[in-house]
Amino acid sequence: MYVVVVGGLLFLAFAYFAFAQAAVARNGGQSAADAAALAAAQEVRDELTDGFIDGIDSPDELAEWLAGKGFIGNGRAAAEQLAAENDSGLRNFTETQVGGNPAFKAEIETNYTVGDSIIPGTENIRAEADATAVIEPRCGIKLGSDLSKLVEIECDDGEHWEIDPKDFTEADLPYPNDLFSVHLAE
Repeated sequence: MYVVVVGGLLFLAFAYFAFAQAAVARNGGQSAADAAALAAAQEVRDELTDGFIDGIDSPDELAEWLAGKGFIGNGRAAAEQLAAENDSGLRNFTETQVGGNPAFKAEIETNYTVGDSIIPGTENIRAEADATAVIEPRCGIKLGSDLSKLVEIECDDGEHWEIDPKDFTEADLPYPNDLFSVHLAE
């Protein structure tokens, strides 16, 4: 009788261990997907800031850039790199939108498996996960600004910049994280 009870308890312990192994693999995969999506969005955010300099002479172009539109790259290389650094591979990468803002969805598969356990077949199962990161504009052109004389930018957090489009240096400009926030979509 005791042998049956002890055997049953050992089986349950090994089963719990197998589920814990799977949970660890899944968490590692989710971390890799989060990192890949965020890396892509941050790379594109930096490009959007470069476009700010190009668009400073054109009010329409500048407004588009501040709204997060008009980017060229897609951040795939950054997503692949961060997935690899987290021992995973990028299976699929998609440009999308969340709430009208540019977003990037990374789908990964871990390079490692769940591992051996009492559950048959787990030694070949890899974790899969996905995440979507959003680039959200934080600033806009102040209403009533005469962009030919002074570009006035107001941000959600109360930050304010005044830039002379005919006489500015790159040091006068806001940083990428001042103009755009990057976060995971919920």
